[in-house]
Amino acid sequence: MFSQCHFLSHSPIPNTTFRLRAMAPHSTPLELNRFAEVGNKVADAAGEVIRKYFRKNFDVIHKHDLSPVTIADQSAEEAMVSIILDNFPSHAIYGEENGWRCEEKNADYVWVLDPIDGTKSFITGKPVFGTLVALLQNGTPILGIIDQPVLRERWIGIAGKRTSLNGQEISTRTCADLSQAYLYTTSPHLFSGDAEEAFIRVRSKVKIPLYGCDCYAYALLSSGFVDLVVESGLKPYDFLALIPVIEGAGGVITDWKGDKLFWEASPLSIATSFNVVAAGDKQIHQQALDSLQWK
Repeated sequence: MFSQCHFLSHSPIPNTTFRLRAMAPHSTPLELNRFAEVGNKVADAAGEVIRKYFRKNFDVIHKHDLSPVTIADQSAEEAMVSIILDNFPSHAIYGEENGWRCEEKNADYVWVLDPIDGTKSFITGKPVFGTLVALLQNGTPILGIIDQPVLRERWIGIAGKRTSLNGQEISTRTCADLSQAYLYTTSPHLFSGDAEEAFIRVRSKVKIPLYGCDCYAYALLSSGFVDLVVESGLKPYDFLALIPVIEGAGGVITDWKGDKLFWEASPLSIATSFNVVAAGDKQIHQQALDSLQWK
C-alpha cells in the first residue's frame, strides 16, 4: 500500500538529502507497462501545449538563476501533472517549475518532470529541445522518456527492456577509442574553473567536438549517432530520464567520477548540480573518465 498524496504547488525547502533508502520490491512487467502507458500520455499532453507556442510570440521570464522560462514550460508542466494525478494519485511529482507536489515527506514512486529541456533552443526556434519524463522507484529511475514534440520523436527506456525510438528498438554504437569519438556538449561556455579544464582535456582527444542539443544529444547517443556527451551543472530533472534510455540502449551514464547518478526527491530536496558523462561504449566512457581526472 502507498500513502495517499495530497498535492501542493509550493516550492521546495532549501535542503538536500542523498541517503539511499531500502529498495522496495521491483515493479512487475505489468506495472511497468502501465507506467509507460501513462508516461506516453504525459509526454503527449506536454507536446500538445509546446507545439502551440513553438516559433510564436510569447514573453520570456528569467528565474532567480537567470535561466529562462516561458508560458509553454509552465503550461506544459501543469498538463503533465494533471495526467499523473488522474492515473496515480498515490505517486509524488517533482517538476522543474514547481518542485515537490505531495504533502507526504516521501513516496515509493516519484515522477520527475522537465517540460522543456533546452528552453533557450525553444525560444530561438531550434527544434532540438525535449520533454523529459522520469519515474523513480525508491530513488531509482525505472522509466525514462525523451520526447521531441516538434519532430515527433520519442525515446522510451524501461527497466529491463531495450530502449525504443517511436516503437523501434535501438542501440548505441561501438567506438572503443576516444580519438574516434564524436562528442557533444550543450555549450563550452557552461563550464568554469576546474570543470572547464577537465572538459578541455576530453575535447582535445576526441575526433569531433559538437555543441548544442541539450537532452537531444543523449537521445542521439542512444540511437548510435553520437559517442560521448560531457556536461557540467545538470539538475536532476535534466538527467534522471536519460538514465533508463541510455542504459537500455547499451550505453553508460555516470558522474565524472564514474559513480552512478542518484538524487532522492523529497519536500526538503533542492535541485543540486551534477557533472554528467554519457557514452555509447564502455571503453570510451572509461577513457573519458581518465581524461577528466575528476577527484
